[in-house]
Amino acid sequence: MIRPTTTGAARLAAVPAPGNGETVPMSLRSVHLVLPGGVDDPAAPSGGNVYDRRIALDLPGFGWRVRRTAVPGDWPRPDRTARTELARALGRLPDGAVVLLDGLVACGVPEVVVPEAGRLRTAVLVHLPLADETGRDPAVAAGLDTRERAVLRAVSATVATSDWAVRRLIAHHGLDPGRVHLAAPGADFAPLAPGTDGASGLLCVAAVTPRKGQHRLVDALATMTDLPWTCRCVGGAGQDPSYAARLRARIDAHGLGGRVELTGPRTGAALDAAYAAADLMVLTSRAETYGMAVTEALARGIPVLATAVGGVPEAVGRAPDGPVPGLLVPPDDPDALTAALRGWFGDAELRRRLRAAARARRTALGGWAATARALAAVLGRLPQGATA
Repeated sequence: MIRPTTTGAARLAAVPAPGNGETVPMSLRSVHLVLPGGVDDPAAPSGGNVYDRRIALDLPGFGWRVRRTAVPGDWPRPDRTARTELARALGRLPDGAVVLLDGLVACGVPEVVVPEAGRLRTAVLVHLPLADETGRDPAVAAGLDTRERAVLRAVSATVATSDWAVRRLIAHHGLDPGRVHLAAPGADFAPLAPGTDGASGLLCVAAVTPRKGQHRLVDALATMTDLPWTCRCVGGAGQDPSYAARLRARIDAHGLGGRVELTGPRTGAALDAAYAAADLMVLTSRAETYGMAVTEALARGIPVLATAVGGVPEAVGRAPDGPVPGLLVPPDDPDALTAALRGWFGDAELRRRLRAAARARRTALGGWAATARALAAVLGRLPQGATA
């Protein structure tokens, strides 16, 4: 069940002493958390950044003092200045220091990370394999794969955010299964979304990039202008400005300017308001390790229509009594997406069942404390100098 998350010192007062039920003070060990420079940028929100910020807040509750280092750069393919800064940051750490690196920073620069892996207790947190994130060109993808493989084989542990991602990394990179661990994202407690009329308010929360596939959603909606609906696409457009421009042109060409809105990024109360007005969450990605926007919607009782890629089916999950709280369609199948949308709009009983399943699923979602607990366990078992 989702519960409000207690962070920081509030959980540090005491822990049970082994065997006698008494309590003893918890002493904190240090972990050096190495993050991309834009992790706190409100203009570029992402699931990975949210995850990184939350574990920085919650790890102290499980015995780890977090020392953050944010390294500016165009990760995962940084310039010389960024690589030098990362090398200096790692080089300053004492032998045996515990280090958790965001995979966006670590996986593209084996020439920096691998030489340090022998003396540090190092784990890499992979939010999304680099080839899925930035490797649309096959040659680029192959190069990123090679670099990522070198890093993940050298470090002491790899942390992934879904069971699918654990299996993918083990199989794709030939990693030791004993060194690949799961720490799934949590979901914050949130009030039920009132929605609009129960059907017509669509919401897509995702960065505006080809991987998120908003153009597929626009094309599907263009075939059903006879129906009453509006769609908000919430997400930053700065990662791929040319795609964002093409998407806006596509919206205009279909005559949907008054019905599909690209709002830009939203955080805090503005994002909460977007969810509150939604009747259906739509995610049309071609690759997702997990899909945190899915569980953010389900935490508010909002059903989901999503592509069945990567860890998305895990995020959607099932209600405790079995029903799936949404609709899953194959990626890159415009007919299936269109049919699912028409089914949602045209079948009141389907909408009722999906809303009931989403509200039931909401009560079973895990919180961020479980994520921090899983990471703390991995950090506590890190050996030094593990090399495949």
